[in-house]
Amino acid sequence: MKLGHVHIKISDLKRAEEFYTKLLGFKVTERVGDHYVFLTLGKAHHDLALQNVGEGAPKPEPHAIGLYHVAYEAESESQLKSIYEKLKQQKIKTYPVDHGISKALYFSDPDGNGIEVYLDTRDRRKLWRGIDEPSGLVF
Repeated sequence: MKLGHVHIKISDLKRAEEFYTKLLGFKVTERVGDHYVFLTLGKAHHDLALQNVGEGAPKPEPHAIGLYHVAYEAESESQLKSIYEKLKQQKIKTYPVDHGISKALYFSDPDGNGIEVYLDTRDRRKLWRGIDEPSGLVF
């Protein structure tokens, strides 16, 4: 078995599409009116489906039962750094963490859905240059 795709309910389709395409590099493969947008990272028709449920829908709650976050693996240190810089430019609160086996960035999309972008470091075994934030990373 393998993960097919992630389906996220959001409140503003245009805003969410812009977030996932401009900050994380997804490409749109299909739109269904103002209801759905399907996005890919390159190989499948879609890796991510965004469903517009409207502005009045309740936001995810931090300590409620449900999905904590979706994790996407960066292909390189430079890709992870680029995403980090884009998040900083957009003033998106980001929590960088060195897990030892991976370097990760934790943040939320505009609707509060949790996201992790990480770099697997198990085979890299090189030390990063330092830490500039609590539990964080420096590129």
